[in-house]
Amino acid sequence: DSENASVDVFEKILHSAEENLLHDDVDTLTKYCEQLRVKGGGNVDIIVDNAGFELVCDLALADHLVASKTAKTVTFQLKAHPTFVSDALAKDLIETVEYYADLDESNYPNAKRAGIRWQKYLDEGKWVCSENLFWCQPFAMWDMTEPLRSDMKERCDLAFVKGDANYRRLLGDRLWDLTAPFQDVVGCYFPCPVCALRTLKAELGCGIEAEEVEKAKALDDAWMTNARFAVVQFGTGAGTE
Repeated sequence: DSENASVDVFEKILHSAEENLLHDDVDTLTKYCEQLRVKGGGNVDIIVDNAGFELVCDLALADHLVASKTAKTVTFQLKAHPTFVSDALAKDLIETVEYYADLDESNYPNAKRAGIRWQKYLDEGKWVCSENLFWCQPFAMWDMTEPLRSDMKERCDLAFVKGDANYRRLLGDRLWDLTAPFQDVVGCYFPCPVCALRTLKAELGCGIEAEEVEKAKALDDAWMTNARFAVVQFGTGAGTE
């Protein structure tokens, strides 16, 4: 709101959340994003999970990607229909942008300006909405269907995979050794460079160092399922190692 327009309300939250990151590839991701920026920006996809606050966070990520010149185009990969009531469709994204753009500037100045900026990105083609039935089907992501796989392989310079359900599909909903490297499990097959952003809500995973696993076990018996812990994991994609 207007009273807190100049306050960084997320700084404390982000700082405290770092303690619960069981694997953090932010430095590697940052270096790769800088390579895209130097080249004039890449084509970046965000594989979206849920509408609501989570979708707003996706919009904020896409905003940063364009503003920082990491991305010249951001494509939102959205569900073609809702398997779950919260699944995000293209109309959810468009209506969210319209809602922010229509806010009262005197009460919500930053949110209003963000909405206007986001609408401009959509109008100029810097943001693109793409719906596909694959995102609401049960296939493992190594069985990604055509022409989606070829499109991501040829066009996409980086894909962000959001949400626990999408992460489970990255792993084929299989029980991997928790310490198995993300690159060996996901980065070796995914059609483009990939960054998974996940809070743990299911009893499977990979790419977590053994000492981090033991630390999480000691802190919380439900560490794999209660969304207390998270990972940021980066993989190079198939054929780019």
